[in-house]
Amino acid sequence: MANTLDSLIAKQDITELVYLYMRGLDRWDGDLMRSLFHDDAWCEYGFMNGSAREFIDYCMAALASHAANHHFVGNILIEVEGDEAFGEVYFNAYHKIGGENGFDDVIIAGRYLDRYERRGGVWKFAYRSERVDWSHTGPCHDPYFQLAPNGLVGGRRDDAVYDRAARYHRGR
Repeated sequence: MANTLDSLIAKQDITELVYLYMRGLDRWDGDLMRSLFHDDAWCEYGFMNGSAREFIDYCMAALASHAANHHFVGNILIEVEGDEAFGEVYFNAYHKIGGENGFDDVIIAGRYLDRYERRGGVWKFAYRSERVDWSHTGPCHDPYFQLAPNGLVGGRRDDAVYDRAARYHRGR
């Protein structure tokens, strides 16, 4: 398929939609997550299938007890067909979860199979499904925090990404 200017812009808009989804998960930002889906969108994960709103509520409740999350996307393949597009998005998801003897690292890798729709000129998720290709769970070992006690640590809704004023040199 030959890319047109419209399809390239659509692919960029959809790619940013995917990135914002990951930010919404990692920053535990339900409002951001809800803004990415059409009101009638459907999510199919196997362990939870339902409307996007139901899925987002499920995610926010599940992630609330995690000490940390980090979602990362890799290959993003998008096929644009007018005001509809289909995507396959590779991901790795890290979850630091309380376990019996401290924390466990849970790593899940797979692909999102998506359908996006452009309505009123705006691309959003119309359907999102997750296919898990592999996972790993083991005891957490993160000596970084002991080796760099003054390191800057990410947060959730209070994360530095939301504070643009802090990105200016303090000496000015």
